[in-house]
Amino acid sequence: MDDPKLNDAFEKTRLTLIERLSDWHDQKTWDEFYATYWRLIYSVSCKSGLAHDEAMDVVQETVLTIAKQWQKGQKYDPAKGSFKTWLLNITRWRIADQFRKKQRNPAAMNQSGGSRGGDGEFRDTATIERLEDPDGEPLDRLWDLEWKANLGKVALDRVRQKISPLQFQIFDAYVVKGWEAAKVRRELGVSMAQVYLAKHRVGGLVKREIEDLQANFQ
Repeated sequence: MDDPKLNDAFEKTRLTLIERLSDWHDQKTWDEFYATYWRLIYSVSCKSGLAHDEAMDVVQETVLTIAKQWQKGQKYDPAKGSFKTWLLNITRWRIADQFRKKQRNPAAMNQSGGSRGGDGEFRDTATIERLEDPDGEPLDRLWDLEWKANLGKVALDRVRQKISPLQFQIFDAYVVKGWEAAKVRRELGVSMAQVYLAKHRVGGLVKREIEDLQANFQ
């Protein structure tokens, strides 16, 4: 996370969650769950029209909802659908909660760009209805895109902790940033063999991490 504001929000929300889940078992699992999915939930919340603080509230409330269900034995059931869809539905409900709060708070609606109708009342019902629509196509498409992007980011973050800084730098320049191999060799002072080796080795590690992430909590 390169954004200082996001990094700060991540840590504050994480600490608050840990505190609220302090009496529950397996804190490591919840910490890992949060680290894996917070960015996905946050990004989708923001792109749905919520402000930064509201999106962080959605992150926290989504994880708390899942934790409470887990505590009651109401865990994700693969027989009822994919984990991705299950997490989307919980996130959708929490996003809708935030929009309901905005409707009850005209000042917040005004600050976040809500519009007034002819009677002077704020209007954001279209967004709420879209989020609560059984088909949910607009949010579904956004979720799919952000899901893939998030898996890649989390996997890359994990791999970064397992390889040398130089190997990561080569992979980041060649694969992530899309530099030409000759430019990578020239700018980083490495051989072409190192460039291609890093692409193959690190790429394989990222792929395995993504597979592991997809298998988690299922």
